[in-house]
Amino acid sequence: MTVVSEVVGSSLPSALTAEAGPPSEQDLPTLLESLLFVASEPVAISRLAQALEVDQEAVERALAALAQDYVEARRGLRLQRKGDRVQLCTMPEAAPYVERFLGLDLSTRLSAAALETLAIIAYRQPITRAEIEAVRGVNCDGVLRTLLARELIEPVGRLEAPGRPFLYGTTFQFLHYFGLDSLEALPPLPDGQISGEILRQEKR
Repeated sequence: MTVVSEVVGSSLPSALTAEAGPPSEQDLPTLLESLLFVASEPVAISRLAQALEVDQEAVERALAALAQDYVEARRGLRLQRKGDRVQLCTMPEAAPYVERFLGLDLSTRLSAAALETLAIIAYRQPITRAEIEAVRGVNCDGVLRTLLARELIEPVGRLEAPGRPFLYGTTFQFLHYFGLDSLEALPPLPDGQISGEILRQEKR
């Protein structure tokens, strides 16, 4: 081994300098961060556990430690969770700078109708178009097309009923748009009433 390789090797976690195998609990957060960094889409907890040859409970503990470290160390990344899938994202406070850097359209905002529909889906998912329209009292075809095009919602299944209508739910893009770590971070509903205003406040 050369001097350079000895120096580099000594600075890496032990799991990274040995043959690939089950890592130690201490190394798991670092390895999970690496896997999530190279992933092109949200990754299932089971897939992470399989890749690292550990159980899912160990992955959950390591993810919790990693998420805590991001916040306490005031780092620019966050973990975003939806169901059993997780991904890396930038911190919400960096959103305007990231948008400017990437040349994104900062003027694009959702209409009141879109926000109201999105709030209904977020709090009552999975939900059908007919159920959404029953709450809003108006046809939602156009609004749903807009939300689908913006990748804020997606079909998540079909209702076992005549016609088997689509069930809709929110996406990772929804979490990113509103700066949420998970659906559990949605603010509680005032008096149990759903309105687009609650998401408008979350976006500010």
